[in-house]
Amino acid sequence: MAAKVTTKIELQFGDKAVSEDELVSKAKKAYGGKDIKNLDIYVKPEEGKAYYVVNNDVTGSFDL
Repeated sequence: MAAKVTTKIELQFGDKAVSEDELVSKAKKAYGGKDIKNLDIYVKPEEGKAYYVVNNDVTGSFDL
């Protein structure tokens, strides 16, 4: 069995930096619902926004 790999993802743009955990937390807060089975996040730094899709159905966005 392969060893578990620890990862860190951080988006850096201009004078800002946003971690993966921050993106997930902001998306969950923006969604405001429960029962999240899957969460896709698409980051558009040039717009200063991230877009999310919850459970392949509900969409929304939040400011970075």
